[in-house]
Amino acid sequence: MCCRDLKRREFVELMMTTAGGSPLLASTLASSQDRPPARNPWDPDRPFSTSGKTLRVQPVLIYYVPTPKEAASWKSWGGVQTEETAAEEVNRIGQELKRVTATAGFPLEVLPLVKVASVEQAAAIRHPEGAVTIIYAAAGPGPLLRACIPPAGDAIIFVRHRSGPVSKYYETLSVRYLRSNRPPPPPLNSAETQRLSVQDVVVDDLDDLVWRLRALYGVRNFLGARILALGGPMGKYAPEAPQVARERFKLDIVEVRYDDVGKRIRSALKEPGRLAQAERSTDRYLRLPGTTLETNRKFVVNAFVLYGIIKELMEEHHAAAFTINQCMGTILPIAETTACLPLSLLNDEGVPAFCESDFVIIPAGILLRYIAGRPVFLHNSTFPHNGIVTCAHCTAPRRMNSVRYEPARVLTHFESDYGAAPKVEIPKGQEVTFIDPEYATCRWVGIKGVVESNPFYEICRSQQEVRIQRDWKKLLNEVRDSHWVMVYGDFLNEIGYAAPRIGVTWDTV
Repeated sequence: MCCRDLKRREFVELMMTTAGGSPLLASTLASSQDRPPARNPWDPDRPFSTSGKTLRVQPVLIYYVPTPKEAASWKSWGGVQTEETAAEEVNRIGQELKRVTATAGFPLEVLPLVKVASVEQAAAIRHPEGAVTIIYAAAGPGPLLRACIPPAGDAIIFVRHRSGPVSKYYETLSVRYLRSNRPPPPPLNSAETQRLSVQDVVVDDLDDLVWRLRALYGVRNFLGARILALGGPMGKYAPEAPQVARERFKLDIVEVRYDDVGKRIRSALKEPGRLAQAERSTDRYLRLPGTTLETNRKFVVNAFVLYGIIKELMEEHHAAAFTINQCMGTILPIAETTACLPLSLLNDEGVPAFCESDFVIIPAGILLRYIAGRPVFLHNSTFPHNGIVTCAHCTAPRRMNSVRYEPARVLTHFESDYGAAPKVEIPKGQEVTFIDPEYATCRWVGIKGVVESNPFYEICRSQQEVRIQRDWKKLLNEVRDSHWVMVYGDFLNEIGYAAPRIGVTWDTV
């Protein structure tokens, strides 16, 4: 066998054989080679991850074919009252849902449509577990609609005004069998329930349908999510926050001790293969447009080593998200850098990753990440004045729109003047959404704003001054010296739609 064709493992086995199977020789040969670099090294060209449980949709068309009667009122409102118009509506729904699937921005599976023209047919519907039922309420009596509403799970009612043949239920839907934000009137009879709300109705607009589905996708992936907490969980000014997150949101918080990981990190910093890979990643990162290095390069190299260790830990524990406690102290001498840049890198590629292990804000961050399909920025809040708040932290993602890397200066972490932390420049005029939780009470406040500047105060490195939209003075009663999460775009509707499904009270400014 030619030497260049001899693989390393085969070479070790061959030498063991020729040496009488000496394990010492095999160990010596193996240890003399560099360990292989970590799998899936950092790659800025890798598309933003939209990984998550696919949302399944079950479309149901309800219609009714009346019998003509002489000199009598024999049909109700609506343009779908024959088998021919029902077939046309099936085709119309199919085309619309294809467009929805293509533009949703999250994994969506549309199941075969079910046509229902009688209560008996409705009773035979097998609503798939976990699927969202979309009821296209074209025509038919009230009992037919009620029979199509699944006994559990989420459902949306779609009616037409101008997007096709007008629906009977464009007129007939009412708070007699839809919940409102007010106390409901007495039901028509004791057997009736009001499972769906007026917020579950869409008229014509596919965008209105998509944002509701996006909210439900977020809920599906948020409830029960597994998050790895290095150094354990905590809650800023709310020590009960981790327990609330476990009980209310079913978060699976996997605690990993520093004692277990510290030796692993120190060993990794001595592995030639890892260090070589980290050097290559550092070169690529610093070549990103708009990137300037203003700290010791070694801090950046070590940050990529730490990033690799975190990804391995998450894979080993099958975790979808990550947070780190004592990130301004314990991790520094172990990793010989700060966790700021690794957290930024993880968020850039689609992993919800948070500093300080603060489970007051982490649930909101995970939900918002899945709803928006973009990285979220956990930051400190400041006292609002003249319509302005300043947002600052050292772990800001750079790929905030999930595609483009914003310009950044790589500096030290502010409080320690050590390590590597990105100062990310968000474009002026960028619209953003915030969630501001009221400690661990499960009341969240939603805020919209527009970025006005990226100052450089003596505070955490990534800094944005944001002008609050609408009545900013309401925020004076929400001052908590707490963490918020920020995301590009307007997602107040989605969060408000998700809130009752996760047991959260939702207020907006």
